[in-house]
Amino acid sequence: MVKKFVLQWITFFMILMISLTSVHNPITTGYIYELRSEAETVLKVEDPLFSEIKQKQLEYNIEPKDAVIDKVWKAIPGYNGLAVDVEASYEKMKKEGTFEEENLVFNEIPPKTMLKDLPAAPIYRGNRQKPMVSFMVNVAWGNEYLPDMLKTMKDHDVRATFFLDGSWVKNNPKLAKMIIEEDHEIGNHAYSHPNMKNLSRSRINQEIQSTNEIIEATINKKPRWFAPPSGSYRQEVVDVAYEYGMRTVLWTVDTIDWRNPEYTSMAHRVIEKVEPGSLILMHPTASSAKGLELMIKGIKEKDLHIGMLSETLSESRVK
Repeated sequence: MVKKFVLQWITFFMILMISLTSVHNPITTGYIYELRSEAETVLKVEDPLFSEIKQKQLEYNIEPKDAVIDKVWKAIPGYNGLAVDVEASYEKMKKEGTFEEENLVFNEIPPKTMLKDLPAAPIYRGNRQKPMVSFMVNVAWGNEYLPDMLKTMKDHDVRATFFLDGSWVKNNPKLAKMIIEEDHEIGNHAYSHPNMKNLSRSRINQEIQSTNEIIEATINKKPRWFAPPSGSYRQEVVDVAYEYGMRTVLWTVDTIDWRNPEYTSMAHRVIEKVEPGSLILMHPTASSAKGLELMIKGIKEKDLHIGMLSETLSESRVK
């Protein structure tokens, strides 16, 4: 404590003398500022608080997770790590002069391998370290249930990713615009809801390209994600979508809402299965329209955030 007090006075005296000198010799102002900065740095480095933050930073640092190709789940995105910003943390704590965990400042550290670095491969889930999930709504029919689903999402401040069938967009431009006006994300769901696995490469290309074109012409959005109808695909489908700048996405948890299950049991089954990184498949059906609020509340009660696909599959940490 005595040492710190003496250093403070020495540093203060140095800064005072430097300041007085600069008044009489303005030519040396830049050099004076440099000396003053060095003096302040000496004081900071000798401050026990600064040393304590440096010593403890490793306890709080979190290593980033690389994106990988998993044998079961295929492409899995990475997740940023965290590193204590010692300088910023010190500036935040020095007024009180004591170490406070809640005043630590962190910087996100990206992984060496990100999703963008992986080859074309389907995605079934997000990173298990990220406490976020996504609703993926495949739309080729069920117009009557869309307004209620959109209202429920708005009421609970939830954004989802809607995969639109190209022919549906052509026939329902107002509903497509309604989805985007509610600030949701749009994906490509092929044009005519075919079995993509059995199509020729030329037809695969046509289904994907035609859908992108009608989506861009109608709502001025370029899809980043492709969801093959009924989850049917082969590697060539994934490759063609990748050539259009889209990753092929499937699901972790299926509502199976197209079977019109009783909505409360459906919602509870989904809530039970959902975990960090889950991608939840649904359609605009009576079951999903009625069970959506239960699912949203149940997922949030598990301390999971609900985001659009681009948020769940990004490396960014949940704030």
